[in-house]
Amino acid sequence: MTKVVKVGPLQLGGGNPVLVQSMTNTDTRDAEATLAQIRALADAGCDIVRVSVYDEACAEAVKKLAAESPVPLVADIHFDYKLAIRAAENGIAKLRINPGNIGGEARVRELADCAKAHHIPIRIGVNSGSAEKELLEKYGGPTAECLVESALNHARMLEKAGFDDIVLSMKSSDVKLTIEAYRLASRKCDYPLHLGVTEAGLPGQGTVKSAIGIGALLADGIGDTIRVSLSGDPVPEAAAAWDILRALNLRIRGVQLIACPTCGRTCIPVEAIARRVEKELADVRVPLKVAVMGCVVNGLGEGREADVGIAGGKTGGVLFVRGQEPRRVEGDLAEELIREVRQMVQERA
Repeated sequence: MTKVVKVGPLQLGGGNPVLVQSMTNTDTRDAEATLAQIRALADAGCDIVRVSVYDEACAEAVKKLAAESPVPLVADIHFDYKLAIRAAENGIAKLRINPGNIGGEARVRELADCAKAHHIPIRIGVNSGSAEKELLEKYGGPTAECLVESALNHARMLEKAGFDDIVLSMKSSDVKLTIEAYRLASRKCDYPLHLGVTEAGLPGQGTVKSAIGIGALLADGIGDTIRVSLSGDPVPEAAAAWDILRALNLRIRGVQLIACPTCGRTCIPVEAIARRVEKELADVRVPLKVAVMGCVVNGLGEGREADVGIAGGKTGGVLFVRGQEPRRVEGDLAEELIREVRQMVQERA
């Protein structure tokens, strides 16, 4: 079990729900544009959002961002410890910084004292492209051992300064290396772990890589917060993160769609119906499993884990609700399914 750190009002680690993160790609100095993206990410399901703080104007913008954000914010900072201190003073809820690259023990202690005074945790983020030269030489490259040793060395600098509200990450674009590094870290320390496959790529291949890396670790019980890293608009990162959590039944939010892969027995346009159902129910936040099955031969049995679903026949179909006898449906099966889900949502609300 990892220790617990607080990120604003949220508890990270210690068996608490896995938190979803993403990162803005707007110019942080443009507070209105950045706030718009933060709100979009929060609406998509992000519990925490990270922003780049790379100059004084960014650090000043943090004051407005933190005051108006619907979720806690993390300041991503490299090299300049003064920007981290300014961000902390301006209301940031968490810092992402590597103590080893901010200029020595005195500065680390000053930053640690500031973070402690403002009750702000620090994430130490190591990846395969930022490991120290001497460790790369020691291990012959960015191995799991190299990444973990680098992260723990940074952590010891904070520990020496009397600070231990620490979160660790050891990311790589190599999925297997990522998995190996986090498994090793989970055996060596009890700090909360921020999971992710860095530079995963575009939605599609990048989503698959993230799902394999993050999913494998979560299935092992490793990981306290996740970020799916995809090129482009960050909002799809949140959707992908929730898909991973839903698939493992770690957190349930909105509709989880069950749809058969279709075969020669399929009697209805499963793909078209499933896409319509997914689109029209995208606003649902009540956790529900909804099934679209292509035939009545296996549909009822294979879809029985769903809360509500349809199974198509040659002259209509059936609608089934958990715990009730299936009822025959004529006409627009998708419309009937959507209506049933809306009614169920209203009753549960």
